[in-house]
Amino acid sequence: MISGDIGGLPGPFQKHEIEREMKRTLTRRLRRCAVAFLLGGALTSGAHAAGGYFVLGYGPYAHQSAGASTATGFDAFAGSSNPGKLAAAGTRLDLGMLTFLPSRRMTRTGSGTAFDFKTKSRNDVFLIPDGAYAHHLNDIWAWGITFYGNGGLNTEYHETTGIPGSNNNPSRCGNKPGNYFGGCGELGFDLLQIIVAPTLSYRPIERHTFGIAPLLAYQQFRVYGLQAFEALSREPDRVTNKGVEGATGAGVRFGWLGTIWPWMNVGATYATRVHMQDFKEYRGLLAGGSFDIPDNFSVGVAVTKQEMTLALDIQRIFFGHIPALANGVLNTLEAPEEKPLGSRDGSGFHWTHQTNYRVGLTWAATPNLDVRAGFAYGRVPQADSTINTASFAVLAPTPALNLTAGFSFRPSGTDEIHFAYGAYRRGEYSGDSAVFPGATEKVEPRVDTIYLAWSRRW
Repeated sequence: MISGDIGGLPGPFQKHEIEREMKRTLTRRLRRCAVAFLLGGALTSGAHAAGGYFVLGYGPYAHQSAGASTATGFDAFAGSSNPGKLAAAGTRLDLGMLTFLPSRRMTRTGSGTAFDFKTKSRNDVFLIPDGAYAHHLNDIWAWGITFYGNGGLNTEYHETTGIPGSNNNPSRCGNKPGNYFGGCGELGFDLLQIIVAPTLSYRPIERHTFGIAPLLAYQQFRVYGLQAFEALSREPDRVTNKGVEGATGAGVRFGWLGTIWPWMNVGATYATRVHMQDFKEYRGLLAGGSFDIPDNFSVGVAVTKQEMTLALDIQRIFFGHIPALANGVLNTLEAPEEKPLGSRDGSGFHWTHQTNYRVGLTWAATPNLDVRAGFAYGRVPQADSTINTASFAVLAPTPALNLTAGFSFRPSGTDEIHFAYGAYRRGEYSGDSAVFPGATEKVEPRVDTIYLAWSRRW
């Protein structure tokens, strides 16, 4: 039995103990900063109010009405809201551009270290296009296609501690200063989802229309600066700095629109989970290696009296069905051997199902001008404010309120011009730091949106 040193080098037993102690030390260091990251900060999910990382609404009428569009808003975007509405759109083309203007500032104070900071994401202007076409065949059938996106934003933090050797993975980073998650170099996240929805609607009886829209999805993901978390992953070489990777997937949306009385429409829609391909290059980071789009449903009613239409929507998004979203932050930290990063039970966002409420009001001011306004509210999808969730809420808050206003102007009998402004509010969050005991972290997000669109009717 060999238990001593040979030639001044540790024996097998001592080497084993040294390796175990090094692993314990690294795990303790990672635990300090991992809670602040997990799956981090800025997968655009924190950008959208009352819908997690889903865009509030799709198409010109929904953008003006805070997304209240299940039983009203008869543009060509039925494939993204309610396929049952398609027949009511007639034959038309809608093309739009959403300008997203987020301002995200984070502050940490009271740690007494170089990791006290105030920083602002450098990316604060994003353009998200969308488009749709609807074709009315006859009184029974209509078809169309919708193109829209979720996400499309990213967060980029360039600051470091400025202290050489302060990173938490010297084997990868050498003597570089640590960034705010303990890795090195620039820190950033980017998620983009694009969905194409060919749509078909069928009216079997008067006043009731049903529709179906296959959801053909493409998403791309990129993350960098997370070298500190490689030791907690089942595949350490597939966690960070792997460039942009894409994945495809598919699901389906069903919808119904009914005219109960001449002055009242009722609608309902359900979208299945969109199953996405696994990310090969980031399968050591995301729980289960993939990022599926959750199933969701909405119901709505629209009541019209003279020139006014009031729309009410309730939406439910099942974020808790997706491991990468639902798993707790502490999963890997408490059981790194059994639940490493990238495994199905690995750490995630700790999101739960979310219910959103939306109200939209349309006023037909003149034969050529419609004015709209909307209000949306949805509790944040984070499951709670404990250490199992809270640091994510600091880094990527989801504002609870959204206010919109806009108009649609028809300069001719065939063309329509649309404008909408949106404001995301009540997203400020502060709390005790899970990274540095005794410190306080605060985030102050403000998001404004401007949407411009053009429509042609035939």
